Amino acid sequence: MMIDLLLTIAHHLAVFTLVGIFAAEFALLRPGLSGPRISQLARLDAAYGGVAGLVIVVGVLRVMFGAAGWEYYVSSHAFWSKMGAFLIMGLLTIPPTLAIRKWQGAVKADAGYSPDAAAISRNRRFLHIQAGFLLLIPIFAAIMARG
Repeated sequence: MMIDLLLTIAHHLAVFTLVGIFAAEFALLRPGLSGPRISQLARLDAAYGGVAGLVIVVGVLRVMFGAAGWEYYVSSHAFWSKMGAFLIMGLLTIPPTLAIRKWQGAVKADAGYSPDAAAISRNRRFLHIQAGFLLLIPIFAAIMARG
C-alpha cells in the first residue's frame, strides 16, 4: 500500500508541476515576445517536456505497481481516453517547440529578435487547443476513480 501512496503522490505532483509550467508558457507566448523572454520560454518548454516524461514514467509505474492493478487500467475506457488526450497534448506541443527552438537560434544571432505576430498567434492557437485537451484529463480521471 505504501508504494501505491508514494506513486500517487509523485504522479499528482508531477501533473500539477506540468500544469504550472504550461500556464507559465501560455503567459509568456504572447505578442511582444523577444530576446531574454524567448530564452526563458525555451527553458520552460524544455522543462515542460521533461516533466511530461516524468508524468509518463510515474504513470506507468502506477499502472504496474499500484493498488488497482494493471488489469483495471487496460480495461478502462476512461483510462484510454485520458491517455489519448495526453497523447494529443503531446503532439500539439511539437509545432510550438520547433518554433521556440527556431526563435532561440535567431536570438543568438540577434539579441533583439522578435517573432512576427502571425507566428506567435499561430503557436498560441496550439496552446489553446492543448488547454482544451488538458481540461479533459481530470474529467477522465474522475470517471476512472468511480470505476
